[in-house]
Amino acid sequence: MKRIATAAGSIALVAALAAAPFFLDAYGLGLMMGLAGYVTLATAWALFSGPTGYVSLATVAFVGIGAYCVAVLNETLPYPLVLLIAAGIGLAVALVVGLSTLRLSGVYFVIFTFGLAELIRQLVTFYEINVTGTLGRYIFLGITPEHIYWQLLALGVITMLLRWWIGRSRIGLALKVIGDDEVVASHVGIDIARTKLALFAISATIMTLVGAIQAPRWTYVEPAIVFNPTVSFLTLIMALLGGATRLWGPLLGAVPLFLLFEWLSANFPNHYSILLGLLFILIVFALPKGVLSFIEWMWRRARSTDDSGART
Repeated sequence: MKRIATAAGSIALVAALAAAPFFLDAYGLGLMMGLAGYVTLATAWALFSGPTGYVSLATVAFVGIGAYCVAVLNETLPYPLVLLIAAGIGLAVALVVGLSTLRLSGVYFVIFTFGLAELIRQLVTFYEINVTGTLGRYIFLGITPEHIYWQLLALGVITMLLRWWIGRSRIGLALKVIGDDEVVASHVGIDIARTKLALFAISATIMTLVGAIQAPRWTYVEPAIVFNPTVSFLTLIMALLGGATRLWGPLLGAVPLFLLFEWLSANFPNHYSILLGLLFILIVFALPKGVLSFIEWMWRRARSTDDSGART
């Protein structure tokens, strides 16, 4: 009965979100598009990094790849085919990167993924300046903001369902063992490299699609815009705040933080980065396992206190 109620509530929520464009103005719809994008990015990030504990800062690398694929191909190919090609390129890059780096761990993996985003940005900049003779590209597609929002919402729902299914499958159990102790995982016969590579590739492909779907919204793209490292840090903070190991954690972290960041960037544009860094430090030290874990800990503590009082 509880599962049926949860499923019915989830369907009702998705239906309400899908109907939101009919009741919002342009600004409100823009907020919903940004929110849907970041919820999907945070959930995709947690899909790999949550169970494994690998902190990736490569999010913006794949978002930028998706956006530039649309910028380059939108005038010559149908839009659905452009999305498929973008997803394929993102998948290919993720497989190459994963095969090269997933044997790293800790700070080395963090540094590499951050450097990957900067490397791709510099390569795209070099190609645009020296080969095409221009730095930016315009995107003119007959796609309305409503359709962009619905695509992002659908991708977000698919990502949530995928994470729910993986968490209850054998690969989900394998990821939990890998996250706890890779030595133990190897001794019990888990193919660590293949499991991590598969989840990293799926996560990166979703991030690439987020960038590709959002590209028509920007109209004009250039490396400094679509490869902005702030995207990677925002995604990381959102997932950590809600709880990267929980299904609903990235959603609960993305909604309040996205609205807060929108307000901070509008009211404190010169101090935005400083406030972002302070907030990241606060979350890491005060809520290392996320809001949901903190709430559960407080609930268990309250119940144990009540039980102790009842026994006395």
